[in-house]
Amino acid sequence: MSTLFSRIIAGELPGRFVWREAGVSAFLSIAPLRPGHTLVVPHAEVDRWTDAEPDLLGRCMAIAQVIGQGVQRAWEAPRAGLIVAGFEVPHMHVHVSPVWDMDDFDFARVEMEADGAKLDDAMHRLRVALRELGHEEHVPAD
Repeated sequence: MSTLFSRIIAGELPGRFVWREAGVSAFLSIAPLRPGHTLVVPHAEVDRWTDAEPDLLGRCMAIAQVIGQGVQRAWEAPRAGLIVAGFEVPHMHVHVSPVWDMDDFDFARVEMEADGAKLDDAMHRLRVALRELGHEEHVPAD
């Protein structure tokens, strides 16, 4: 059975994509810690990050770094936070979010019913920032 993330990547479920390439995609979380909270997800259904092939894990982290630069730019954040938790969906994913302090890592504070218009705005802001950083070939058109 396909995971939730595989279904999003395949287009069976909606996703607000900010990055697409062969093997890895990134899309906004529907339960964001902060606006711009993005999930970097390999297309391969690897459950635990510790089981990922080193090249795949490396590519996910390289993309997470670029997404981090984008969220810092788009929200003028002092830091980009990175979390690999792995309990929400049995499909490896890396959380990247703009952060100002340690409270921004508290999953008890996620916006469970995120407003679609706010998510669309965050997607657009992050896409613009990623294009400004020179990554237009991987950023979907608006």
